[in-house]
Amino acid sequence: MGSMVKGLHHGSLIVADTAKAVAFYQGVLGMALDNSRPDLGYPGAWLNVGEQQIHLLEVPNPDLLEGRPAHGGLDRHLAFYLEDLDQLTAALERSGVAYTLSRSGRRALFCRDPDQNALEFIEQSGR
Repeated sequence: MGSMVKGLHHGSLIVADTAKAVAFYQGVLGMALDNSRPDLGYPGAWLNVGEQQIHLLEVPNPDLLEGRPAHGGLDRHLAFYLEDLDQLTAALERSGVAYTLSRSGRRALFCRDPDQNALEFIEQSGR
């Protein structure tokens, strides 16, 4: 029997300030804002990541922001492919965003968004 699940549509992240989060995802990471998000009764934004999306939800956060692991690989995180890790590293450094390199030895890094959501970026050419 084949898998009933055919792919990932989106991942949702809780943010405290949609505009600040969009500035990070769009301005630092270069993700495109999807303007088709309807009025859901709370602030937020949708961002396109290839054929998938990230949904930013400006709702009360049940998680503690303090005491999270310094290395995002030890926390819940979303992982993305990219073609040029050096380009991302330069963008993060220009923006003052801290990051750690993957402990696996592969060309990858972890950082956190302004709301302490952990993100992983894995270099893989040709994707």
